[in-house]
Amino acid sequence: MKALLHNLDSYCTSRTRYSRRKTIPVQVGPVTIGGDNPIVIQSMTTVDTMDTGGSIEQCIRMIESGCELIRITAPSMKEAENLAAIKEGLRQRGYQTPLVADIHFTPNAAEIAAKIVEKVRINPGNYADKKKFELITYTDESYQEELDRIRERFLPLVRICKEHGTAMRIGTNHGSLSDRIMSRYGDTPLGMVESALEFLRICEEENFHQIVISMKSSNTQVMVQAYRLLVQKLEEGGFQPYPLHLGVTEAGDGEDGRIKSAVGIGTLLEDGLGDTVRVSLTEDPEFEAPVAQALVARYAGRAEHAPIAAPAAYPYDPFSYKKRETVEVANFGGANVPRVIVDMSRLGDLSPKEMKAVGHFYLPELDKWKMNDLGSDYIYTGEQPIPFMLPNGMKQIQSWETWKQNADRKNSFPAFKAAEWLAQSELHPELNFVEVDTEELAELLPALRERKDVVLLLETKNSHAMPALRAALATLMVEGIQVPVVPSLNYGDQSADKTMLYAATDVGGLLIDGLGEGVLLRMAAKSAQPREQLLDMVKLHNSVSFGVLQAARTRMTKTEYISCPSCGRTLFDLQETTAMIRKRTDHLKGVKIGIMGCIVNGPGEMADADYGYVGSGKGKITLYKGQEVIKRSVPSERAVDELIEIIRQDNKWIEPEFNPEQA
Repeated sequence: MKALLHNLDSYCTSRTRYSRRKTIPVQVGPVTIGGDNPIVIQSMTTVDTMDTGGSIEQCIRMIESGCELIRITAPSMKEAENLAAIKEGLRQRGYQTPLVADIHFTPNAAEIAAKIVEKVRINPGNYADKKKFELITYTDESYQEELDRIRERFLPLVRICKEHGTAMRIGTNHGSLSDRIMSRYGDTPLGMVESALEFLRICEEENFHQIVISMKSSNTQVMVQAYRLLVQKLEEGGFQPYPLHLGVTEAGDGEDGRIKSAVGIGTLLEDGLGDTVRVSLTEDPEFEAPVAQALVARYAGRAEHAPIAAPAAYPYDPFSYKKRETVEVANFGGANVPRVIVDMSRLGDLSPKEMKAVGHFYLPELDKWKMNDLGSDYIYTGEQPIPFMLPNGMKQIQSWETWKQNADRKNSFPAFKAAEWLAQSELHPELNFVEVDTEELAELLPALRERKDVVLLLETKNSHAMPALRAALATLMVEGIQVPVVPSLNYGDQSADKTMLYAATDVGGLLIDGLGEGVLLRMAAKSAQPREQLLDMVKLHNSVSFGVLQAARTRMTKTEYISCPSCGRTLFDLQETTAMIRKRTDHLKGVKIGIMGCIVNGPGEMADADYGYVGSGKGKITLYKGQEVIKRSVPSERAVDELIEIIRQDNKWIEPEFNPEQA
């Protein structure tokens, strides 16, 4: 079975030629999702749904920022009923943007909302179930009884949607799978898919097809695997090709939130999957649509890319993570974490002080170096050698011609062009970098066999960059060549946001499949930028590189915050609280902290977190260790201190050190 999966494009039309997956169109008021229509941008309000005026004003801000579909929470019947007032207020102001009711736990609210708004979202994990984290043994008969119970509870909503022309999203969330699904399938992408299919089968039996499906998770690997598996299962099961709603839950805020969203969403967009997108940031919702637009806009005209030679096979499983087997070359490949290389080749006459851009700080009064969590492993200086001794643990990569003239060849390494390396001139005995384009890789294959002193810096000129790099890596796997490979990408002088999103997509998409032993973001060709701007670019590239590795879950270098986007259910100011917790804990390398505004996004949605901070009432917080409740109803003014005390008792607390960057 696995061999078959490896050799077929089983989850997308093609892994080398860009084309959107063909889906049925789903009408949501004046907006059509799927079919041949553009990808729809959507977001969700954060104002209390009972605040009619506030909701209307926020919806307008969202629409004006590019939002084409607006979701509003309806946690109870009264909020569902008030959707009519919000909708009417928007129509009176001249806005026709369709509304989506977000439903958890309350089928009665869904049935009311379905008569008012253009679409309802239900979570199959909690629409007809109350999660108790119980492991239950089912026979086939008892499992069928559960499905019959779900059908009875769900059928009224399906019939109301059919009658009123209301669309539906069946939105599975990784962290809120029902006890029934967890007991039979476990905490897996297959469990996520089956959770949706249980409800989808009922819809199809009723001949109701106005459906969009999502498979969301805060774990980007799980999220990507679940969407791919969903597409395969839809085809295998003879279902309609329903449109997909893409999103990463609890992505967080700022740079981390944007990178994490792009790793998950961008990876799927590259393969033509996705018909509507929501980027979930712990920020005001009007900031989400522009990020989603920037992700989606990249695919306008993508179908015109240059052809990519297809490998003989893709010898990895796209539905589970396994790191590509490589030989160890210095600290690349083998069991090593992916490495960060930062290009500083446009900066001549570097000073020790300027190395703070790559996370290394020189303290002149102590004549010592200090490194933060984002200290790069290597710097590429090209033809501009460093005029001082580098800190321990950091190495320099130079062009081959420059390296040949270097008196200290032990602590610096040469970067060859492909033709230079093939000429077999002077080599470093341990580590040599070879810069090679995907189009010229075939020429190098015979010379790469059995090499244990080479790391490829793999680049491509193809606008369909990630699939071109992926195909080249697959070719190496087919050929049995195990040299480490570092994707090398150059985005020119563009905005910081685009660099974050593009790098997260192109490198993150490879890492998700276990491909790539590092990341190198190149500086653009020389321009007249001031030195300070060049250093800012270097700092951005360094930060983004570490962010992508963390978001793809391949190298954890900093505290991870799994924080939900605020919504009308939230019981405290998520942005303010997240910033406060981050300020107190962001030195805890590798620790994952979930920050959830309510129980809906509580212990389930932060399934990956080591510790949790969850709103449980006005001014009250419940604190978790994993999925275990440690303290209930903690006053919010004491909750962060109590959270730190739990971490301390777990022997994971360390006191923050002096940060030279803030000095």
